[in-house]
Amino acid sequence: MDKKTTSYTVSRDQLYTDKMKSDVYPFLPLFCKDFFVGINMNTTVLTRYNYGLDLRVFFYYLTECDGPFFGKKPQEITLEDINKLNNRDIERYLAFLGGYISPIGKSYQQDSSASKARKFSSVRALFRYLYNNELIDQNVTLRVSMPKIRDKAIIRLDDDEISDVFQCLSEDNSFGNTRQNAYNQNNTKVRDKAIITLLLNTGIRVSECVGLNVDDVNLKNRSFLVHRKGGKQSILYFNEEVQCALTEYLVFREESIKSKRIELESIDALFLSTQMNRISVRAVEIMVKKYATQINCLKKITPHKLRSTYGTALYRRTKDIYVVAEVLGHNDINTTKKHYAAISEDIVKEASGKVSFGSGMGSNSTFDDNN
Repeated sequence: MDKKTTSYTVSRDQLYTDKMKSDVYPFLPLFCKDFFVGINMNTTVLTRYNYGLDLRVFFYYLTECDGPFFGKKPQEITLEDINKLNNRDIERYLAFLGGYISPIGKSYQQDSSASKARKFSSVRALFRYLYNNELIDQNVTLRVSMPKIRDKAIIRLDDDEISDVFQCLSEDNSFGNTRQNAYNQNNTKVRDKAIITLLLNTGIRVSECVGLNVDDVNLKNRSFLVHRKGGKQSILYFNEEVQCALTEYLVFREESIKSKRIELESIDALFLSTQMNRISVRAVEIMVKKYATQINCLKKITPHKLRSTYGTALYRRTKDIYVVAEVLGHNDINTTKKHYAAISEDIVKEASGKVSFGSGMGSNSTFDDNN
């Protein structure tokens, strides 16, 4: 794989490798390093970093407030200490997450059921590793139920809302401020339209979008190479709308780089900030929000909502959940069913016409005696 293809993922992995050293290891017991080594082959460095932040909260609880090892520092906790924990200690930890001062942000935090479940999963992963490697005598986390997560309504954009978004992108005076309109027109509008068009018409994750390089895109056959979670790669295809938006943006991108007197070949990222650096996930989120606030929409529009909108539209056109899962890059079909395709709603609607009972039952019955 050449340098351009790997530059984004390598730099991102290096960033989180450094953050592990500064934000995680100094705040955990020494045996946790063995845990991170043990899961190295099956996880990304970002996943391990998030595990580390969750474990920071767990060991903070054990040594602070009413924790079972109050007075110790997290780094001083031993495997013998872990062996002394019981299921009630874990249950008290989950209760603690309902309201606490975070050791990371030093601010008051109340975790949702989903956040509690995620943090508990991280603790379970650690205990499973320690138990499987015979470093502790029992895995007490198995005696504690996972916090129940209430299903959230999946928000998607309607056709008229999508039209409003693109109208806002097309207008010269999308914003109330004349100065902002002029800046937007000269510096970001073409790029913003290309990003939103790509997200809405392909369903890729925002992290996958910002990770694209120029060499990943083939305008001639309308395809691009996307770098998925876990290092996987997929070739996806886009429609004429995306082709037009990207073609316009690539011209704008080249002119912008040359105006800064920068070597065109020295920048491989497809989507650039105004400073000519690879645009960040956070910047795209802010950009989408900027346009969303200009249209009359009660929904909170985010890059992930654009992904949900595409996934739902694709299912309704193909009626094939496996196609949707493949395009969206899901390893688990249940993720697709739960988050993207309005399957339940559509199936219920279809089922309403499959069986018919009434005065005309004799001639229209759908029963098959052979079944």
